[in-house]
Amino acid sequence: MHNLSFLQVVEAVKQLSPKEKLALNEVLWEGDMIVPEEHQKLVKDRRDAAKQNPKRLLDWDEASKTLRP
Repeated sequence: MHNLSFLQVVEAVKQLSPKEKLALNEVLWEGDMIVPEEHQKLVKDRRDAAKQNPKRLLDWDEASKTLRP
């Protein structure tokens, strides 16, 4: 295996086609990824709040208008 620097790897990835980049992304992220319990709880709490009061949710098109550039 070659010992490439991080910047060399980045430059090599830039030369890949979009399809190859997607395949590389899948390879990089496959396997077990541990999500901390506090993050899981936060997502669960937000989903529960959305289910209890769906009117509090905004459509993305509406919400994006309130964001600053």
